[in-house]
Amino acid sequence: MPEGPEIRRAADKIEKQIGGKHLDDVWFAFPELAVQADSLIGQRVQAVDTWGKAMLIRFADHRVLYSHNQLYGVWKLHSESRPPSTKRSLRVRLVAEGKVASLYSASDISLWHESELSHHPFLSRLGPDLLSQNVSADDVKQRLTDPAFMRRSLGALLLDQGLVAGLGNYLRSEILFLSNVHPKKRPCDLTENQLDLLATMIVETTRQAYLEAGVTNREGWIKQAIASGEPRRQWRFSVFERAGLSCHRCGSVIERIMVGSRRLYLCPTCQYL
Repeated sequence: MPEGPEIRRAADKIEKQIGGKHLDDVWFAFPELAVQADSLIGQRVQAVDTWGKAMLIRFADHRVLYSHNQLYGVWKLHSESRPPSTKRSLRVRLVAEGKVASLYSASDISLWHESELSHHPFLSRLGPDLLSQNVSADDVKQRLTDPAFMRRSLGALLLDQGLVAGLGNYLRSEILFLSNVHPKKRPCDLTENQLDLLATMIVETTRQAYLEAGVTNREGWIKQAIASGEPRRQWRFSVFERAGLSCHRCGSVIERIMVGSRRLYLCPTCQYL
């Protein structure tokens, strides 16, 4: 499933495609949305943002189109005269000035008034979004030390969208490695300095992944990895997908473990328990 940085980059592309424009045509596959399609024609696309892994397309009349890609959904951008060649099922089609944003294969789509978004069954459970909202490391540290979160193992906690929205599997491994923290540690087990570093890495690693198209590794380590012949799927990361390879920091062999049903990568030396 795409993580927060990937969804935020997709939102940027949609905004560039139809943002600020008035809709000339709207089509929805689902009947409960199809009856509202005509009412969106002529509306201006005011903004496209995200909350965690959800896309929010905001219109000038204060309505918001919510969508969640889940595992299979994907937005495709194209001209009105040249739709993409795909076997996927079209769910949403927004047309403005000959440019189109089409959503395929997603099933979690709904239209809301912005004043009611706080009652959305998914959004209402989310923590702050690290990319679309103004969230500082101090804000994240405060959440880590909240009684609701402070006694939970970080290997599980960092996937809880109620802590902060948008983190996923690769970001979890990268954040813990860059923070020198074992996934079995809890926020309450950490010193103030460790909490400060962890909160900073949560913010900075997520923003780096957004700005650098999924790359979370350090520049010097990337150069070493490329020189040794590693493919991009490995050198883009500090630790994720690197099981059996040497740790960039200490040279120990990176391990892959399972936390619940999800894989997690760590250095047994740098991230001692």
